[in-house]
Amino acid sequence: MLEQARKRNALGDQTEAERRSQSTPRTNLYRDWIAERHRAPQKRQEIWRNLQIEPRGIDREVAEAMHRTTVGVDQDADHILTHALRVALADGWGGSMLSTDISDILFGTPTPVMGASNFGVLKEDEVNVVIHGHEPTLAELIVVMASDPDLLRYAQSKGANGINVVGMCCSGNELLMRHGVPLAGNFLQSDLVIASGAVDAMVVDYQCTMQGMQAVAEHFHTRLITTSYKAKISGATHIEFEDHRGPEVAKLIIRTAIDAFPNRKRVHIPATIDPVVVGFSHEYLAYMQGGSYRESFRPLNDNIMNGRIRGVAGVVGCNNPHITHDEAIVNITKELIKNDVLVVTTGCAIGVGKAGLLLPEVMEYAGPGLKEVCQAIGIPPVLHMGSCVDNSRILTVLTQCATEGGLGEDISDLPVVGIAPEWMSEKALCIGVYFVASGVYTIFGMDSPVAGSKEVTRLINEGWEEKVGGKLEFEPDWPKIVEKSLAHIDAKRKALKLEEYDPRRYAQSATYRPADYLSEEEFRKGGYSLSK
Repeated sequence: MLEQARKRNALGDQTEAERRSQSTPRTNLYRDWIAERHRAPQKRQEIWRNLQIEPRGIDREVAEAMHRTTVGVDQDADHILTHALRVALADGWGGSMLSTDISDILFGTPTPVMGASNFGVLKEDEVNVVIHGHEPTLAELIVVMASDPDLLRYAQSKGANGINVVGMCCSGNELLMRHGVPLAGNFLQSDLVIASGAVDAMVVDYQCTMQGMQAVAEHFHTRLITTSYKAKISGATHIEFEDHRGPEVAKLIIRTAIDAFPNRKRVHIPATIDPVVVGFSHEYLAYMQGGSYRESFRPLNDNIMNGRIRGVAGVVGCNNPHITHDEAIVNITKELIKNDVLVVTTGCAIGVGKAGLLLPEVMEYAGPGLKEVCQAIGIPPVLHMGSCVDNSRILTVLTQCATEGGLGEDISDLPVVGIAPEWMSEKALCIGVYFVASGVYTIFGMDSPVAGSKEVTRLINEGWEEKVGGKLEFEPDWPKIVEKSLAHIDAKRKALKLEEYDPRRYAQSATYRPADYLSEEEFRKGGYSLSK
């Protein structure tokens, strides 16, 4: 009895880490881990395993989170936030990565395509169907059915010259990068596009659809159509999408839009169209650096190591009505590429396309080293990689950079930063957290939703950095986001013992600009050589 008491007292004096080291690892208890985690660098997998945050299943981790946050269950901030890392990993390395893979299998892996964005893609003499949301299957079917001869004849019988399908938000990103379907806009433009009076049907499924959209539609002839069994909007028309009758549902939606066309009132379509180059999947990034027989991430790593490229930043996420639309996204992107930071973008951050930043012709915004690399390959200094779900593509790129060699052994070693300047949803927070759990310093714009707790603020910053090598920070001032991002990238370069970044080292000769050999007018038309 006395011996057992002494053992209990000794156990009580141990630290949490010591008790964990002596306990049976949970990895021996559960075998059903998410398979995609094996795509991460080996060192990163070991970190997750040692912290026991490997996700066991997507729904399982979410259900456990709901239980932990019920009254009277998990009451330790560090413990709850550690499970938050596990839930986020289930999203990023599970749900999102799996969704991207399946979409690529079903609809094709994206490659760069020229497209158009902004309100000018609407057509006054055609039926305009706007696809908004995140369900790619229905969106793909609507694009196919829009060329159905019977539907085209029906549209003509109502006075329209055709059927014009355009995208909005993440479904729009998917259609744009796979088929070149024009993009009407991002999140904060969804109400405004209806106000043009030219939208005959706004088709939504779930996420990022504003609650007041139906109220706006009622002032016009627009039919707001909901399609998911999980999401209805009061007053909207509900046409539920079912896989086994997909073509039939797509046709019904288009016919509903055609029926609305004759009811148009005053139409005003802003004559603004912004060209964009989109669709840089991680497969294409490897291909463009070496072709079919030598594809790799060696050139990117080499140019980061030699300093032509200072580092890489992901500028992603939503728009937020609390700040000026696209302002932080565009300004941060411009400042980063000016400082030789290659930018990748997803989701509603495609707003940079409206500023002309998704074109190879905008090298005047890029620093000399980044400009030299982008011109050599023939790519923009800002690479569009898809919708919010496709942030998992960025995880794959980071893994390939880490395993290629020369930039450390893990994602946390890389001179990279993740930025969500105008986030507004829980989904964005989850995306940010799975990047943190993957080892990335992640900065969110806007004010912190956990600022009221000094302990939580410390844990998601210093605590998470100590555990997983990444940290989460909130910074409402976009110039400070740029400053912190560059400081972090330079610190990682120093830790890797790379040469100190110096923008004066490369591409100082004016001959690097193709327009020197052409008139400015020809250059803007796309003339890159005397032979064109």
